[in-house]
Amino acid sequence: MESLRLIDKWPVDNAAAGVVSADGAVRDRRGDSARVFRLASVTKLLTAYTAHIALEEGVVELDTPAGPEGSTVRHLLAHTSGLAFDAHKEMAPPGTRRLYSNAGFEVLAETLTEHSGIAFADYQREALLDPLGMTTTALDGSPASGATSTVDDLLRFAAELQSPKLLAPSTLAAATDVAFPGLNGVLPGFGYQKPNDWGLGFELRDHKSPHWTGSASSPRTFGHFGQSGTFLWVDPEAGHACVALADRSFGPWAAEVWPPFTDAVLAELKG
Repeated sequence: MESLRLIDKWPVDNAAAGVVSADGAVRDRRGDSARVFRLASVTKLLTAYTAHIALEEGVVELDTPAGPEGSTVRHLLAHTSGLAFDAHKEMAPPGTRRLYSNAGFEVLAETLTEHSGIAFADYQREALLDPLGMTTTALDGSPASGATSTVDDLLRFAAELQSPKLLAPSTLAAATDVAFPGLNGVLPGFGYQKPNDWGLGFELRDHKSPHWTGSASSPRTFGHFGQSGTFLWVDPEAGHACVALADRSFGPWAAEVWPPFTDAVLAELKG
């Protein structure tokens, strides 16, 4: 795909990208797709998917209490627990504001560990990474931001996000629908969004502006980006997903090059 060549012009030392279709076929790769990158908050996609597997296995329920008084697993996944960004401190009553929270995902993993009796990283390996053959992916730090992976591994995961084998399709559909609709909040790096729609662990494109995906991305697009210069999006209308990893921290450079890159990918897929 010619559009993937755009990463060659990004102001980074190393970048890799790939596109995978809903049937699992990899359309193309660019860069070293086996190079290991820090994922930063793209880690949350892996953590959320692990949580949904645990939900289906009966380890917890969406309404299992977790976090501050009145908060549940559902609140933690949707960034509505009221916990602060990076501290285990309550900033608002659960369900009243969209407060993006790394601490919330750490509490989520702690809750799963408590109820399963298995360390979260081990559970994730057994439930998600091994079944998908994600052999180079590892969670060595926070379940909010501490994973490392490759484009090759994340394309396997992106295929799963389009045609789930480890989850019931209805579970994934519910997870990528708006949870707690109408809540406003800040999308890190892109400012205050009104509303700031989020699924159960998945950031939703909807009609947000500005946004890290493209102007041609459908409102149903979901995924996540990371402060390490990484992103993964799935566009159900386009029938494809895209992964891009880089080794430069998120900044104005990313906000400038990511949206036109996505638009170029979508245009080539459409053409």
